[in-house]
Amino acid sequence: MTLTQSPPIIQQPAARTVGRSYQSIAFMLVVSLLMLGGIGGRLAYLQLVEGNRNRQLAENNRIRLIPKQPERGKILDRGGSILAGSRLSHSVFLWPLARKQSEWPATLNRLSQILQIPEAEIQKRLEQAGYTSPYLVRIARGVSPAQVTALAEYSSEMEGVEVDAEAVRYYPHGDLAAHVLGYTGEMSDEELEKRKDEGYRLGDVIGQMGVESAYEKQLRGEWGGQQVEVDGMGQVVRILGEKQTQTGRDVRLTLDLKLQKAAETALGDRKGAIVAMDPNNGAVLAMVSRPAFDPNLFSTRITDAQWQRLQSEDHPFVNRAVQGYPPASTFKIVTTTAAIESNKYSPDTVLNTYPSITVGGIEFGDWNRAGFGVLGFAGALKWSSDTFFYQIAMGIGDQTLIPWTRRYGFGQKTGIELPEEAAGLVPDDAWKRKELGEGWYLGDTVNMSIGQGFLQSTPLQVAVMFAVPANGGYKVKPHLFKDNEAARNWRESLQLRPETVDVLRAGLREVVDGGTGAALNVSTIPPTAGKSGTAEDFGRESHTWFGAYAPLDKPQVLVVAFGENSGGGGGSFAAPMVRQVLEAYFNPNKTVNQAAAIEPVLTD
Repeated sequence: MTLTQSPPIIQQPAARTVGRSYQSIAFMLVVSLLMLGGIGGRLAYLQLVEGNRNRQLAENNRIRLIPKQPERGKILDRGGSILAGSRLSHSVFLWPLARKQSEWPATLNRLSQILQIPEAEIQKRLEQAGYTSPYLVRIARGVSPAQVTALAEYSSEMEGVEVDAEAVRYYPHGDLAAHVLGYTGEMSDEELEKRKDEGYRLGDVIGQMGVESAYEKQLRGEWGGQQVEVDGMGQVVRILGEKQTQTGRDVRLTLDLKLQKAAETALGDRKGAIVAMDPNNGAVLAMVSRPAFDPNLFSTRITDAQWQRLQSEDHPFVNRAVQGYPPASTFKIVTTTAAIESNKYSPDTVLNTYPSITVGGIEFGDWNRAGFGVLGFAGALKWSSDTFFYQIAMGIGDQTLIPWTRRYGFGQKTGIELPEEAAGLVPDDAWKRKELGEGWYLGDTVNMSIGQGFLQSTPLQVAVMFAVPANGGYKVKPHLFKDNEAARNWRESLQLRPETVDVLRAGLREVVDGGTGAALNVSTIPPTAGKSGTAEDFGRESHTWFGAYAPLDKPQVLVVAFGENSGGGGGSFAAPMVRQVLEAYFNPNKTVNQAAAIEPVLTD
């Protein structure tokens, strides 16, 4: 029997099962196409639209710019001694790009606690630079060793924070010559906006006053730095390029350090100013103003306590050597010149003096309330007789006195390299009508003849006035920059007749030789000539003046001392200070001690 095998039975899938399989495949295909389309579109957007920006961000994450501030040029005295230099100090910087913006707040809070700087202040500095900036941003200078240690202890929380050494301004003599030297400080937002075209950047240090400001371009130097490649941890892999910083140029002044110290000692804690100058070329050898300040305070962050202590002083940032005050009887040099040069009075003029004279119904008294009898010009200067010069003023009038005042340099800046210099004031009829709404009276001329009234002059301008009789009739240009050849060689003749110069010199010598300047008639200095002055300041103590030059036959130096609201008289208060500076000049190896003012007495 033959057996036959049945064919296998093949079961066909149901129509419903086939439909589901095709749906899954189609769904997956659509999803894949959508995903690939989205990814492709995103890639196209990032490459075509955002390509440049993203390449820059990637480069910034890899390439880091490390700027290096230049060392500021030194300020030297005439002999090369350092008045302002630099020292190394620790500063704290932020690298904005190192962290995401959201990661900075906790770090800033910790920095604020360690550095004692308001968190908002650090935040502002970071935002000014920008969170994607590759540049280091300085947030603190002059960080103490204890703060450096604290920052190291919290280094794990301080990603993007760096502590580096950099040069900061240093004044080795503290507040000596502070008003001349000035100080440095970081630029404000307003200063940066004005000077950003000059290459300044956020955090730059700039001269804020005095020589530091006047010679900023020479002193500042040129920035340098490194371009480095860093890894993901911010570590330097290699240096790609480097530009060396250029140290600023040194500036040598006319100041003499030893004489400056002597002048500072002579003035002491008294409010006022002292100027010492070469009467032949205008080189300023010393310039002191009190109250003063220590410019080192501004080389780092000044504390609130330090700032409040400064503010408790009476305007410590005002350089009184270049601010205006009534010059008092020192001005009688100008009145004498105007009288003789006008030909209205001869050099041999003799006048009687009085306890007082009446002008326009107003009584003008002599300082001794008694008069001095009959005097000539030399005697009137010797005793500083007010009524003598009142009569001279009435004879020559304001039309002669005021022009001669201006010819001596009053009412205009001397041109010294100090931005803070004031021009002073030479009043006249036009000024008085504009400011006070009334015309010029004869009494105004009388008052002006003895350096009172509305007249305002600086101690430096008074020094320029004293240079005229000292050097034989020439106005000089005061200057601080030793290599300022234009100023050193500048001399303007006032075209005085020899007899005018002779009268001035004779009178100024008599002031010292037995007159109101007898404090300088000593053997410790060569024969000297000078003039005292005492200016009323209604409601307050008087201002006092004394100016002198020496040696008599061939002057080398002149000194003007001014006491603001010091009380007493110029011959008793200011003259001893002048003598002390002259002693230091002519005896440079002698130890200098602070001079005490003579007991205040009624003297001009």
